[in-house]
Amino acid sequence: MIRSFAQFSGLLCAACLAFTAMPAAHAQEAAVAELTSAQAAVQRATDADADQYAPDLIQAARDKVSQAQSLAETRSGRKQAPLVALQALADADLARARSEQASAQARLSQEQSEIDRLQKALATPPPAPAPPVALPPQNTLPALPTTLPETTL
Repeated sequence: MIRSFAQFSGLLCAACLAFTAMPAAHAQEAAVAELTSAQAAVQRATDADADQYAPDLIQAARDKVSQAQSLAETRSGRKQAPLVALQALADADLARARSEQASAQARLSQEQSEIDRLQKALATPPPAPAPPVALPPQNTLPALPTTLPETTL
């Protein structure tokens, strides 16, 4: 007897579910991995004072991390979540780089002003020495004994 696909309905349904669940599980794992990387990048940017030097970029990265989290929780958004997380990671990395650049520029400016101050200090002539104290004329000094007094033992 020849078997038809109708007889394999239970097995066929299980196989179909396994094949459809595999891409969804892979998409969810990818979303979680990208989301974790994006959150770490946002933390690195925050540690580099991106809130001060690149507030618009760090806020955009935080918003995209939140959006990626929301997308990862929905079935229809699981494929988009890794892409949004990668965008958040790129924004956070750019915010960190701009923050580090601004911090280095501030340090450079501070060092340059210190160099300028020291160069000015070296360029000015030193203050004039104090005039020497005049010694009294030699004839007013007491005469020193020419012989030593005898000592008794």
